[in-house]
Amino acid sequence: MKFALVDRIVCCVPGERISTVKALSLAEEYLADHFPAFPVLPGVLMLEALTQSAGWLVRATYDFEPVLIELVEARNMTFLSFVRPGEVLELEVVAKRMAPESSDFVGSGKCEGRDVVKVQFSLSHSTSVDEVPVSAELMRRLRAEAHAQFELLGGPAATRAGFGSRSAAKV
Repeated sequence: MKFALVDRIVCCVPGERISTVKALSLAEEYLADHFPAFPVLPGVLMLEALTQSAGWLVRATYDFEPVLIELVEARNMTFLSFVRPGEVLELEVVAKRMAPESSDFVGSGKCEGRDVVKVQFSLSHSTSVDEVPVSAELMRRLRAEAHAQFELLGGPAATRAGFGSRSAAKV
């Protein structure tokens, strides 16, 4: 992952939804080129942050079996406001359909109470050495690294907390 655009997992209900946050800092290098006099988070990176959030939901749902998770399609994307340095983008991703090989989501982002982005999107996920041309050992290492990053982002605690009184049961 070139850009890690999820800073913290707030809540996660495997198979259902995930809530994450991305704090935008002026220190992020791409802001120097993206409207230097008016730095804002590029829309494509908002989509990437939602995609990464959905990827964590997929991993949590399928016990970290998917190793390669890719954006297949984004539909009805709407940008409603800007995210500026010093602001925190709150992301919400809801699963509309989840299966071991692919999934569909609705994602949205808010910043300081205002709607920023909305999108419907689909992901594909690969879970076996047959689908991804890498060794079984590399697959094991990638899964271990994903587990470690999930822990650093607060995923296990967020999964236990869930959303309100909903259970964190897997699909």
